[in-house]
Amino acid sequence: MKSEIKQTEIFSKPKINIRNRTLILNRDRILYEISEIVELDNLSSIKNRIYIILENIQNTKSDKLGLLNIVSNGDTIEAGSNFLTNELQQIIETQTIERTKYYVSRLIKSLSEIKTSKVNDLNLNRWKEYEDILTDSLWIMEKRDTSGAHTGSYWGNFIPQIPNQLFRRYTKEGEWILDTFLGSGTSLIESKRLGRNGIGIELQASVVNMAKNNIERERNTNNVRTEIINNDSTSVNLEVEFNQIGIDKVQFIIMHPPYHDIIKFSDDEKDLSNAKTTEDFLLMMKKVIDNTYDILEKGRYMAIVIGDKYSKGEWIPLGFYCMQQALNKGYKLKSTIVKNFEETKGKQNQKELWRYRALVGGFYIFKHEYIFLFKK
Repeated sequence: MKSEIKQTEIFSKPKINIRNRTLILNRDRILYEISEIVELDNLSSIKNRIYIILENIQNTKSDKLGLLNIVSNGDTIEAGSNFLTNELQQIIETQTIERTKYYVSRLIKSLSEIKTSKVNDLNLNRWKEYEDILTDSLWIMEKRDTSGAHTGSYWGNFIPQIPNQLFRRYTKEGEWILDTFLGSGTSLIESKRLGRNGIGIELQASVVNMAKNNIERERNTNNVRTEIINNDSTSVNLEVEFNQIGIDKVQFIIMHPPYHDIIKFSDDEKDLSNAKTTEDFLLMMKKVIDNTYDILEKGRYMAIVIGDKYSKGEWIPLGFYCMQQALNKGYKLKSTIVKNFEETKGKQNQKELWRYRALVGGFYIFKHEYIFLFKK
């Protein structure tokens, strides 16, 4: 009669992930144990064997990691504890042997085969493991990520969760990302964390220095490159700049421009925040979109992160105007994402005042911005 599985036979020493515990499994052992289950014809026997594996996982507590031995002489598989627990629990809850075996076979496939798309590294055979990746068009984010080198001190910078979500879904490790309005460096900090190479274009030399300092504070554990171009995104010769870097295309473009004149970032007339009219602002955005279109690899994605504005008592749909500029260039719109924001620097500690102004002026207070996602 088969003996129960021992914890040290399947598991090597786990490591702790910020979002979810990651277990390091002995590949041959775990696949052998699960594959044997498929051969059983008794539902109770199958579920009993699944219970044993589930107990091994659930008993691997963070405070007991020292009790586990590292398994030598064999390949390993990394798997999230939540993912494995949920998959095994689903098998236990099935009512027929056919459905049970289907789920067992699916689990074997998820642990033994990798299926990725052309634009990211996500293993689609284990799509349930990516619990934190958003797939809805409404993003509710309570506060910005301030871990590592991220800082919220720069006016108008966006929260790191936006590039994190986009880069993980639309790029692979080692690919190149271009940010046309770098600012304090949020996107390049995130690309560095995720193992993507990053290029940022920034108009103001003083802001370039700040971005460099911020980015350098982030550890380069993935040995990637980050390049900053101090120039104007509407007119910089990217072919020349890219030749110096040693590339000819990027795989993702992210644009987080000024929301016209809501915040004045400089006195430079080339700064989009100094555009005299909405029409002038849109003309400058058009130039940025035109100037970067050819260097984006075909079939890849571009995102514009922007909000609307009020002017003389009228809501100006700045985001949709910018969306139209990208459509006019030939981009295909893939998604319109609405992201909340709770409080801006300009409205800190003024919630009551703005509520009063809204009631008096007959308008609604801005609580959202857009992420327009395009495909070339």
